[in-house]
Amino acid sequence: MKKHITRRGFNRRLAAVGVAMAAGGELVERGRAQEVTSVGAVRGEPTADKVGLEVLAAGGNVVDAIVAAAMVAAVVVPHQTGMGGYGGHATLALDGGKKITSIDFNSIAPAAATTDMFAPDSSGKVAGQRNMYGWLAAGVPGILAGLEFTLKKYGTRSFRESVQPAIGLAKSGFSFGGAAVGTRAGAKRLSSDPGSRELYFRDGKPLSAGDHYSNPDVARMLESLAADNSTESFYRGEIAKRIAAAFAANGGIVTAADMAAYQAREVEPVKIAWGEWTIYTAPLTAGGATSLQAMLLLKELKWAEREALSADAAMLQIEALRYAWQDRLELLGDTKQAEASLAKLLDAVTIRSTAGKIAAAVAAGKPLPVRVTSRPDQGTINLSAVDKNGNLAALTLTHGGAFGSGVTVPGLGLTLGHGMSRFDPQPGHPNAPGPHKRPLNNMCPTIVCKNGQPLFAIGGRGGRKIPNAVAEVLLQIVARGKGLADAVAAPRMHTEGTLAVQFEKAWPAGQIEELKKHGYDVTTAGSATISAAGVGSGAEKFVVAMR
Repeated sequence: MKKHITRRGFNRRLAAVGVAMAAGGELVERGRAQEVTSVGAVRGEPTADKVGLEVLAAGGNVVDAIVAAAMVAAVVVPHQTGMGGYGGHATLALDGGKKITSIDFNSIAPAAATTDMFAPDSSGKVAGQRNMYGWLAAGVPGILAGLEFTLKKYGTRSFRESVQPAIGLAKSGFSFGGAAVGTRAGAKRLSSDPGSRELYFRDGKPLSAGDHYSNPDVARMLESLAADNSTESFYRGEIAKRIAAAFAANGGIVTAADMAAYQAREVEPVKIAWGEWTIYTAPLTAGGATSLQAMLLLKELKWAEREALSADAAMLQIEALRYAWQDRLELLGDTKQAEASLAKLLDAVTIRSTAGKIAAAVAAGKPLPVRVTSRPDQGTINLSAVDKNGNLAALTLTHGGAFGSGVTVPGLGLTLGHGMSRFDPQPGHPNAPGPHKRPLNNMCPTIVCKNGQPLFAIGGRGGRKIPNAVAEVLLQIVARGKGLADAVAAPRMHTEGTLAVQFEKAWPAGQIEELKKHGYDVTTAGSATISAAGVGSGAEKFVVAMR
């Protein structure tokens, strides 16, 4: 008989996670395989996964689990996300698929933002990279609002309960681990900000992987929110005033009014059908529309009928991804015009016309002309979860790049994401900055259904590599008929619209040489990291995969 766990006991167990990490227990063993139990699974970040599983074991649903896990992730991987991270997106499948919805908690630009605030110089560069680093690079952080909104709407537990594990970890601390890569790479930038220097340096040197790290200021801030059982103070109270004051003191333009104006929101997912499969992903300004556009093009091109990993199948895939990325970088953003553009891009007539262009280019062995330039980008955490009732959730949250803007609000331990860097600096672009606009981003939390039944929650981390990686995993499932683990394990490629194409090492070398002859600039590189969870078959009640 299962032992009943009281809420007080549950909170004690979750808060103890921080103590276990500080003592070097199994929760810091980042390479461990995720446990799958009769209550469900969570996949995306090992410590967060453990906490999410505790929530499921204590009777919480998939939303309770993924929200508690996300708040833990916002503490334990400070280079990838945080309570001051710029935002996120979630897609949920509840009640046997009767309710499939998305939550948008992307950052908003301050009211004082202008379309030309990051206008590039004659060389195409933004002076001082002020859109990437510093106080102008940060918009209003959306993560706490989004997590609370999701929990209140679809969870069963209080915010006060859900934040306890994150508080325990922030207080007791843990090994700095992989975050050290970010502090080394950005040492000069981080050390120039007093708040970041206090958090991430010791004796004038950036923390190393083996150093003990804690964030007592963020713990105190979260304790005050827990006492209120609300994030209201963060957006419309004393904490909001402190955040706005820090912006004002450092040349930023986010005000208390901007903080108060912020709202997470529920939105309708974008969806496509492929035979018996239906795929739902977060809508603009998230990145999943690009994944779906590429898939629709490949469906029209009958890509599934080509031999897997053959040169012609690879060229079709490259060109579909290139075309989708060029449309994304030219046309999409947070405007009515962009929404109309997306509707047209996914329309059957447009897909048929575009597929014809791709088919002709592949038949001629000549890539389509290049319309855009590209830029490197990395970051983010994705969590995917399933509960005992088959409810699914995929939730992505991010700083952007490592440590985001690189600035931290003094006294709050709040490192800010650089959501403003996700705008296009060209004035007048659909994704140019503007008052309270939300920037286009790469997050793709996705739900996969078969014959109307939700099966998998899928998402990724890895900046601009996320939309392609998610599309490639989905293609392996719906077009190649692979199970979740094999789909995630399959080799991937990456392109952002130019002739530069990256292949993982597992891709056949002979095929790569063949593609070089067609004019592609081919290199070897890793993909985004996909984390997925879902419903299994037979004795395998739940499945998880991450690579």
